[in-house]
Amino acid sequence: MDVNALLSRLEGVRGRQGSWSAKCPAHADRSPSLSVKELEDGRILMHCFGGCGTDAVLGALGLAMTDLFPERLGDFGPRRGAFSASDALRALTYESSIVAMAAADIAAGKPVDTSRVCRAAGLIATALEVVHGR
Repeated sequence: MDVNALLSRLEGVRGRQGSWSAKCPAHADRSPSLSVKELEDGRILMHCFGGCGTDAVLGALGLAMTDLFPERLGDFGPRRGAFSASDALRALTYESSIVAMAAADIAAGKPVDTSRVCRAAGLIATALEVVHGR
């Protein structure tokens, strides 16, 4: 999804090219608490300072995690039919461990390779599509 398409679904959008704030659609927001940032490669990051998870924000907008990525990431996309559900589950296990380790590092105040975590999120979303037959 294009960042402008995402921003058009939000209210109270303020900001400049690459970084915006808006009212969070997942809770009764009086002033902008949702931060939206577009990375150079087209990925979209968002964070609600009111405490809403990204999945809650996307759900309120009728979107999925994959909508934050300009294209499918990883090996599952183009050759989707070549992978079995068990292959996808193995990928889910591995990529979920990447996310879990990053969460532990964040909790410990350690630096995290956000590009790898975003890649893991994309691969998880794609593997879930394979498992669910979409």
